[in-house]
Amino acid sequence: MSEWLSVYRAGLSLDNPLTVLMVGLCSTLAVSTRVEGSLFMGLAVMFVLLMSSVLVSTTRRWIPPEVRIPVFIVVIASFVTVVDLSMKAFLPTVYAFLGVWIPLIVVNCLVLGRAEGFAYHHGVWLSSADALGMGTGFAGVIVTLAAIREVFGTGTIIFFGRTLLAMPAAYEPPNVLVLFPGAFIVFAFVVAGSQALNRRIQARAKRGPL
Repeated sequence: MSEWLSVYRAGLSLDNPLTVLMVGLCSTLAVSTRVEGSLFMGLAVMFVLLMSSVLVSTTRRWIPPEVRIPVFIVVIASFVTVVDLSMKAFLPTVYAFLGVWIPLIVVNCLVLGRAEGFAYHHGVWLSSADALGMGTGFAGVIVTLAAIREVFGTGTIIFFGRTLLAMPAAYEPPNVLVLFPGAFIVFAFVVAGSQALNRRIQARAKRGPL
């Protein structure tokens, strides 16, 4: 269990896919203008990561190395199709906001990279920990980024038509925060905060238990 938790926690901070590994940035910067869309994007990536990693890990002994990448892509595409059609049927407003970024999960470096770099070389137990950790880390960062951009860029956070948070009436939101330049600016601060946290975690680990 301790090894499972260690692998899971790595995806949250020390090996976070966005702030450390820097993969999956295109979709992150594009959709992180609203918390609502970012949350479901994070959940979609987490689902595809978990299901594809478990299936790749389960069948890895029967996947020839020469064709492993095409096999991984087919597996990932199958689960992305499930997400795409389900979201289109049950969450049409969210689906309309996310648009092409849901089908493009197929070519997300994070999903394919974990299938190739981890699930293909480890058992189901650890592969599930890696997928959940990476997925949670991805979702956490994209939602945090969206919350900052939405509340400071528009003055409110709206979730399914309900206002969750609103700035004072006198606040004049800078529109740049909901544009691509604002995405890079806010993301830079999120990365800086993440790196500072990682340094503290590593320093504490070196000191060992008191």
